[in-house]
Amino acid sequence: MGTGGLSRRRFVGALVGTAAGAALPAVTGCDGAPGPSDTPAARASAPGTRPSPQAESRAPSGPRPLYLGTYTSVDGGGRGIGVATYDPVTGRVTGGGTIEGVPDPSYLAVHPDGRTLYAVDERDDGAVTAVRLADRNVLGSRSTGGSAPCHLSVHPSGRWLLSANYGTGSVAVHPIEASGGLGERSDLVQHSSPPPGPDQDGPHAHQIVTSPDGRHVLAVDLGTDTVYTYRLDPDAGRLTEVSRARAASGAGPRHLTFHPGGRYAYLANEVDDTVAVCAYDPPTGRLTIGPGQATGSGGGTNYPAQIAVAPDGRHAWLANRGHDSLARYAVEEDGARLRLLGTVPAGGDFPRQITLSPDGTLLFAANQKSGTVAVFQVDAADGGLRLADEPFASPVAVCALPL
Repeated sequence: MGTGGLSRRRFVGALVGTAAGAALPAVTGCDGAPGPSDTPAARASAPGTRPSPQAESRAPSGPRPLYLGTYTSVDGGGRGIGVATYDPVTGRVTGGGTIEGVPDPSYLAVHPDGRTLYAVDERDDGAVTAVRLADRNVLGSRSTGGSAPCHLSVHPSGRWLLSANYGTGSVAVHPIEASGGLGERSDLVQHSSPPPGPDQDGPHAHQIVTSPDGRHVLAVDLGTDTVYTYRLDPDAGRLTEVSRARAASGAGPRHLTFHPGGRYAYLANEVDDTVAVCAYDPPTGRLTIGPGQATGSGGGTNYPAQIAVAPDGRHAWLANRGHDSLARYAVEEDGARLRLLGTVPAGGDFPRQITLSPDGTLLFAANQKSGTVAVFQVDAADGGLRLADEPFASPVAVCALPL
C-alpha cells in the first residue's frame, strides 16, 4: 500500500477488470448526506410495490438530476462527467449524456445555489473544474498546486472551494466567483508532519470537509494517520491549523462523516479495515478519534471507503470495497455509539462511494470495478436497504451525486 499518488489510488481498485458529512445542509457533494435540518426519510416500499400514500406525499415529484464521476484516462473509462436522472420514488436511473472536457472527474460537488457543479481533475498536474449546469458549459479549471486531487467540497458560505491533493498530501482553497467560476488559488497547505504511517511513502490528503456548524474545516490524511482541523479566514480564504487528531498507527483514515447532531463523526479507516467513532468539540474544532470497530467484512481483504448517515441520525452505512458490501449500523447514544447490524451486497464490485438522496429515502453506491451505480431504497425504521432496480451501467463508476 506504499505506492504514491495516482499509482496507489489506481492500484486500490482502478487496475482491475475494465477499470483502473458533512457540511451544512445546503452544500452537497458525492459524500453529502442530508443535513440535520432535513425531514426524516419516509419508510421506503419494497421494489415492485406501490409506495404508501404517506411516502408519496413526502417524496419529490418528477425525475431528479444525477451526476456521475469516472476516470477518463483508463481502459473502459468514461468520456467526462456522466449525466442522468433518477426517479425519487422508485430509484430507477435513466442516462442523459456526458459533460465532456473534464479529465478524470473522480469526485463531484455542487454549489449551494445549485447552479454550478465542481469536479476534481485527478491527474499528476491536479486541478479543479467548474461547470455551469444550466447549459453544461465548462467555465474553466484552476490548478490545485498538487497531484491527484481526489476530494473537494464547497464551503457553506458558497464563497470557497476546498480540495484535497492525495498524491502530494496537501489541501487547497479557491475563491468562487459570482458566475460560479473559480479564481486563482488563495491557499495551499502542505501536510509535513507527523511522519508517514507504516508502509506509507508520505502524506496523502484524502478528504476536506466543513464541520456542520461551519466553524472549522477538517482534512483527513491517509498517509499520516491524522485528521487536521483548520479555521478558514472568510475574507482571505486562508487556512490556519488549530488541532490534530491521530488515528491508530497504520489505520489509513480515508473519509469522515458527521452525525446530524454535530458532536460526533465517523471515520472510515481504509488500511486497517475499521470504522471509528469520533467526538467533536464545536467551539475548538478538536476531534478525538475512538478505537477501531468492525466493518462486517469478516476479516478478509477489504478497504472501507466511506460512511453515509441518515438525516435523522438513527442509522449509518459503510461501503466495503473487497467485501463488496454495505454495512448497516444503528447509531445510539445521540451519535456516540455505532452498533453493527449486518451487511447487504453492494449491488456491484468495489463500492468506491455511497451517498443518500437529499430526502434520505435512496442510497446510491458507485461500484468502480463493475462500472455500475446501484440504488437502494432505505427503510427509515430500521435502516434496511433493498435494491431498487437493476444497477445502472456507468463506466468506472467512482462517484454518484444525486440532487
